[in-house]
Amino acid sequence: MNEMKGKKLNVNELHDPTRRAFIKNIGITASVILLGRFGIHSIVWASSEKKILKMILVDYEECTGCRTCETVCSSYNNPVTVNGETLPGLGNPVYSKIRVVSFNPDVDVPTVCAMCPDAPCVNVCPVEPDPKTGRRALYRNETTLTIQNDPHRCIGCGNCAKVCLEQRRGVIMLDPQTGKPGGICNLCNGDPQCVKWCPVNALSYVEVRPERKFYGLSPEKIAAELAQKWYGIKDVGGLK
Repeated sequence: MNEMKGKKLNVNELHDPTRRAFIKNIGITASVILLGRFGIHSIVWASSEKKILKMILVDYEECTGCRTCETVCSSYNNPVTVNGETLPGLGNPVYSKIRVVSFNPDVDVPTVCAMCPDAPCVNVCPVEPDPKTGRRALYRNETTLTIQNDPHRCIGCGNCAKVCLEQRRGVIMLDPQTGKPGGICNLCNGDPQCVKWCPVNALSYVEVRPERKFYGLSPEKIAAELAQKWYGIKDVGGLK
């Protein structure tokens, strides 16, 4: 392991079909550093007695980019009715609330709502708070603490998507026809299907303390840091 620290891949190694295994071998040291920033700290947050927010975390070292998470998310959240019976949807990844962004060289970054405690997307919503509920068109659900949108009050301004893209992960996607936001994780009502069905246990669902600010990094920033640690390269190309 010590001999592999700091090792860089040559061009031939980048095309080696066993590169995933190679990454796994050299990524152990890197993952300790990275997960301190991207994941392990949330285990510390969870030790607090003030448990409020819950979110989905990713172990990037384990993720294989299989996109099972996208399929089950879309299927669960977009059911269909056949002969009066409600069934899981077809699982079209276009409608998934978690998205896997793949980069070249081989880095796969599942990205999902960070459940930001300060909720910048909610703060920029220009719709006046409802006098009874105090909710804007975009608001944090009092029970699940997820971010939700009221389509009847939303004016389709796109402010939420813009601030999410500029400051956080860019997970909010606007409907091309209505301009209203979508793609925001609802945690499947407390039983995230992506976590449940991930074949390699790369996803986890944990509680975090709201007083510890969590600024979700964009897929590009995460991929750049992983590529630097795994391959010794600063630039990565997205395969979208």
